Amino acid sequence: MTPVQRVLVYGVTGSGKSTLARRIAERLGLPCHEVDELTWEPGWVPVPDEVQRARITAVCAGERWVLDHAYGKWLDVALARTDLVVGLDLPRWLTLSRLLRRTVTRIVRRTPTCNGNIETWRASFLRRDSILVWHFASFARKRARIRRWQSDPDFPAIVVLRSPAEVERWLSSLSPGEP
Repeated sequence: MTPVQRVLVYGVTGSGKSTLARRIAERLGLPCHEVDELTWEPGWVPVPDEVQRARITAVCAGERWVLDHAYGKWLDVALARTDLVVGLDLPRWLTLSRLLRRTVTRIVRRTPTCNGNIETWRASFLRRDSILVWHFASFARKRARIRRWQSDPDFPAIVVLRSPAEVERWLSSLSPGEP
């Protein structure tokens, strides 16, 4: 079997994509690229779509990588090069509770996220484009996409994980070259 060299972790907001991507990268000895670092500038300035696409194209042109997510704007770029998609299809109650805990912790501790950005109460909870609104707006679509991919015989290799226990079992069985 050809070793897994290019991995895309995909899931709903709050599912643990970034954490799992870092763990996969460490386990397989691959470089990990956090998408938010490539798509947000300091001051929460969004990177223009064409620049995002160029940055992701450059990452995906490499022979070895793990991406912690893929935006619809350039999902095709990542999927064209991936060896394995890891789909996190976790229940809403779990992903929402993780997202709330993570967001509140970052706000209270003023923990910098992508490119030094700091989450705020207003941006995270009160704005129409908040991360929590995004969770509700995108949950069903992302979950349906994972399930569609899993049932498509022409889709790249995919592992769908539906619980934290499944994530841990799969990760502990992972060795270089074996999805």
